[in-house]
Amino acid sequence: MLGLDISERMLSKAKELSVDSTIVYRLEDLEQLELSPNTYDLAYSSLTLHYIERLSQLLKTIYQSLKSGGHFIFSSEHPIYTAPMEPGWSVAKDGRKSWPINNYQTEGRRVTDWLVKGVVKQHRTLGTYLNMLIKQGFIIKHVEEWGPTRQEIIENPSLDEEIERPMILLVSIQKPDRK
Repeated sequence: MLGLDISERMLSKAKELSVDSTIVYRLEDLEQLELSPNTYDLAYSSLTLHYIERLSQLLKTIYQSLKSGGHFIFSSEHPIYTAPMEPGWSVAKDGRKSWPINNYQTEGRRVTDWLVKGVVKQHRTLGTYLNMLIKQGFIIKHVEEWGPTRQEIIENPSLDEEIERPMILLVSIQKPDRK
């Protein structure tokens, strides 16, 4: 098993939390990633793809690295969440919140403040994401636009605003089985 991240701090934290000594951790820039072909049964990415400028190249690398029938599962910030040039809730006079979806069709660089100032993300439409996957040869198995359940909102009331727009996109895809 191989764990990759561009952040030494994240890799250190992963090693600290892991109990599996077979995991190999590697400092890696996904924009420059090279992997051996037909090696992996599963690739997983959590909330990283919206930072990748050359996403089609990364998807090609992942596709080639998967064995026949291999799966790639990822989460990314939802395109509705990354679309606004100036993200943030708008509040109507009656207190209702809405998320601006301006600039949705204008893909590309977005700069926002999240944990630190000046975080650079790449906005893509949902269609662009899905078409990139299809063009690469992946079979789309499942797409989920995450939103909290009623029970999750009861347990954590701050999630209530998340029913207004999906924040996270979850996708399960597969390299065709060529057996």
